[in-house]
Amino acid sequence: MKITPFSLTLASPLATASGTIEAREGFVVRYNHRGETGIGEATPLPGWTESLAECRAGLDAAVDADGSGGQTAAMLALAADSVPAARHGFATALLDADARADGVPLYRWFEGDRHCDTVPVNATVGDGDPSATADAVVRAVEAGFDCCKLKVGANSVDADIERVRAVRERVGEEIPLRADANGAWDYEQATVAFEAFGDLGVDYVEQPLAADDLEGHADLRGGPVGVALDESLIHHRTDTVLSADAADVLILKPMVVGGPGNAHTLAFRARERGVDPVVTTTIDGTVARLAALHVAAAIPNVRACGLATGDRLSHDLAPDPATVTDGEMAVPQSDGLGIDPAEVTPDA
Repeated sequence: MKITPFSLTLASPLATASGTIEAREGFVVRYNHRGETGIGEATPLPGWTESLAECRAGLDAAVDADGSGGQTAAMLALAADSVPAARHGFATALLDADARADGVPLYRWFEGDRHCDTVPVNATVGDGDPSATADAVVRAVEAGFDCCKLKVGANSVDADIERVRAVRERVGEEIPLRADANGAWDYEQATVAFEAFGDLGVDYVEQPLAADDLEGHADLRGGPVGVALDESLIHHRTDTVLSADAADVLILKPMVVGGPGNAHTLAFRARERGVDPVVTTTIDGTVARLAALHVAAAIPNVRACGLATGDRLSHDLAPDPATVTDGEMAVPQSDGLGIDPAEVTPDA
């Protein structure tokens, strides 16, 4: 196993609950398995995964375990609930090598009978004023996106309602809209927003309440606006969320849940309970974005996913084979992730 650090500068700073991020730092993982070199990416995100130092320590522990006990020991050294990004890096490299050895793209390694050329993706719009928000959605629609997610919660509920109304007045009723509150509302605020958003045709709201409030999220369900849980999956096991009937949609980030294999398993577990999975990135490099894309491609009739995030980086780990056209991201059909490990250059 070879571990190489990298830093990818963001095209513009990313504001999170844990502070403003100006670069995405992580590690490229290379692993030789079944005569192939697999490639993976471990890119921790503060507030969502372990720290960068903890990620490096986890990968170093996996290297030591691999030297004494092989791949199984290495995987056992990486717990998804403590070092999910590190586990994602190694698990992705291992899966990439497996799919290469079997001569199939990764999504078909997950689901052998599937053939998927493209995955629908959404555009994400920030929290500008009503006019700026509507302008941004119009630009996204003109660029070919037919699903847009609006960031809400930074302003008052009334202001966010006006923003959504302004978007509807500009683009009409046909464009699916979603909102992401990042846990900013209390139950009363969420109830007001949901009532108005229902009239404005919002499909669902991500994380309307605090991450640990499963009961509140369960109570919000049942109307025209769905409840999607994202941050809650950091604080609760997925089975707990599903048993609480707290979500209509699960937002699955492979980097956060410990790898593409875990994300694939959780997606189908959610489907069995009547909950839709949506796959998103954590503003990752090319390798991790491709891994998330293959997870989404393995899910039949998947909703638009949050995978079109490469433009958030000023530079990347490698050329991206997954182009976006008319709101659809092309799924590489070559073996494994669809990227040549030799083209992945962390110091680019």
